[in-house]
Amino acid sequence: MAVSFKRNDSVALVILDNPPVNAMGLAVRQGLRKVLDRLRTEDGLTRVILTGSERIFAAGGDAREFDSPPVAPHLPDLIAEIEASPVPWIAALTGAALGGGCELALGCRYRIAKPGIQIGLPEVSLGVVPGAGGTQRLPRLIGIAQAVAMISTGKPIASEKAQEIGLIDAIADDPIAVGTSLDMGSISLTGRVCDFPRPDNDSGAIDAARQTVEKRQKGQIAPLKAIELVAAASDGTFADGLAAERKVFLELRASEQAKALRHVFFAEKGAKAPGWLTSAPAELDEVAVVGGGTMGAGIAYALLDAGCAVTLLETDGDGVERAIGNVEKIVAASRDRGLIDEVGAATRRARLTVTHDFARASKATLAIEAAFESMDVKKAVFSALEQHLPKNAVLASNTSYLNIDEIAFTLSDPSRFVGLHFFAPAHIMKLLEVVRGEASADVALATGFLLAKKLRKIPVLAGVCDGFIGNRILERYREAAETLLIEGTNPWELDEAMVAFGYAMGPYEAQDLSGLDIAYANRRRQDTIRDPKRRYVSISDRMVEEGRLGRKVGVGWYRYPGGGGKVIDPLIEDLVREEAYFAKVARRSFSDDQIRERLLLAMINEAADILSEGIAENAQAIDLVTVFGYGFPRWRGGLMHYADSLGIEHVIARLEELAEEDPVVWRVSTTLLDCKKKGISLAEFQVPEVD
Repeated sequence: MAVSFKRNDSVALVILDNPPVNAMGLAVRQGLRKVLDRLRTEDGLTRVILTGSERIFAAGGDAREFDSPPVAPHLPDLIAEIEASPVPWIAALTGAALGGGCELALGCRYRIAKPGIQIGLPEVSLGVVPGAGGTQRLPRLIGIAQAVAMISTGKPIASEKAQEIGLIDAIADDPIAVGTSLDMGSISLTGRVCDFPRPDNDSGAIDAARQTVEKRQKGQIAPLKAIELVAAASDGTFADGLAAERKVFLELRASEQAKALRHVFFAEKGAKAPGWLTSAPAELDEVAVVGGGTMGAGIAYALLDAGCAVTLLETDGDGVERAIGNVEKIVAASRDRGLIDEVGAATRRARLTVTHDFARASKATLAIEAAFESMDVKKAVFSALEQHLPKNAVLASNTSYLNIDEIAFTLSDPSRFVGLHFFAPAHIMKLLEVVRGEASADVALATGFLLAKKLRKIPVLAGVCDGFIGNRILERYREAAETLLIEGTNPWELDEAMVAFGYAMGPYEAQDLSGLDIAYANRRRQDTIRDPKRRYVSISDRMVEEGRLGRKVGVGWYRYPGGGGKVIDPLIEDLVREEAYFAKVARRSFSDDQIRERLLLAMINEAADILSEGIAENAQAIDLVTVFGYGFPRWRGGLMHYADSLGIEHVIARLEELAEEDPVVWRVSTTLLDCKKKGISLAEFQVPEVD
């Protein structure tokens, strides 16, 4: 049963039991309905204690139901009945109370939580607002400022903070026992939240919340709607507020943004090792990382944070000192942000060994190479690792572009080699591409997926090609931007167009951040393999040749005076016009919509080719890569979901028009043509099986 009822003398215990997260789906709502009906016939009760599992009290509504019309009984009605019950309900929060679970607790007369659990209303992360009274009860309980901050960001808080602001009444290791023994006077003093007076108007907090949304959640509808509803709690009646909230909730859950966010939510939940991968992975107690630069230090810290012992390997004493400094910077930053304390910092340092003696990594069962992006350098690293690590240790490369098969086949046992492509900063970014080489054994792949789980990252299986999934799409994105640049735009117009679409930054500001020399080195690697029929724009090459490497030198596509924020550099326009003159290009103007369309179509077409080649398992994998690795706006659902929202026929028609300008660059992917022929979406496209 999704909801069970037990009675012990004058105390009723109602237990939510709907694994895995006690979502407020139809079965739970029906169970609560039966309990409420039964309570009418139960005499002599002094209280009803509502609880869940040890891990979670209750999550929100079942998002799988959101694509269908609401089915009674509805959660707002059940909560209203709980709140009006003559027998007081006590919420015993033994685990997280999120979304509808938090709203359910708000409908109870008293709330007791275990230490350290999370409580909150994260509905805006799914493109909706709280739909069962959260926007009206929470501000009445804790005030406008605290409520609007929680609801508009969707960020939960720990029970200690919840008690501090008055969201819960007590913290206890055993909330059920405390609720059972609680004196009736304490329960009656709290009263029903619906009867609390309207919260005082706080226009300052409301304005601050709107500004935060405009800055951090730009383009998203739900957070602003949620702010409006919270603000209305100080003006109208409770009943009017509930009616307005329910109306907005139902409208938003049918919106394109909510559908896109649900798509990403389920894709993220489903990101795990494929079903055919049944081999046992290697143990991850001791891991070696080669290279203590920015990426290697980030990988090392992520491993330390997950409780692994790490041997960080460098080539010489100077490298060791730099590596120690790089890791220490991350430790200090984490401490300053309150993510760890001094004890946590010390325990992480204690698990770290930094050395240039590869023999000291002899017990590592996994080694991750994060050395300079050079095939010769990487081959030398793996030759050394092979000499010193156990014969069954998994060997992995963090290469962004290089052919992992070429590296693997220099080993005596290429089957233990796998690609593990992290994203910078490696201790923060959630995506991990697990790259399957020609010889990669299942144990090597399984180890990659176990590592992702241990590091709390989202794993995506990728095949071998230049750039794998993400960087291959990124390369096409940049190529399309370069073409637009020489034909009539400038970097800030391109950046502004993509920021307006929902990216945190456009392609040129992003290049400045990563360093123009990185992409330059990759282009030089491709000089001998580039299709001679494919147009090549050399503006970025000239930028590097003139020393404009980006933020790290204070000048790139923008200037960064004093190491501060970016400012437009008018010299760039002169440089671009000069290059267009040399290339005999007649420049023309492009609207923001035209810029966005070309850049997005370029990525969609390339991603479609990635599907047909089997580099990605499905369109959902590409959506995860573009959202969590490259800043594609989550609320648009990822690149392939966005393409499906445009419609396959529309995408093909626009690509065919662009192909009239350049039939090589804009050749329509066979995947798109196949989808059109079969009348299916990219989400439904079946990747051809590879032997």
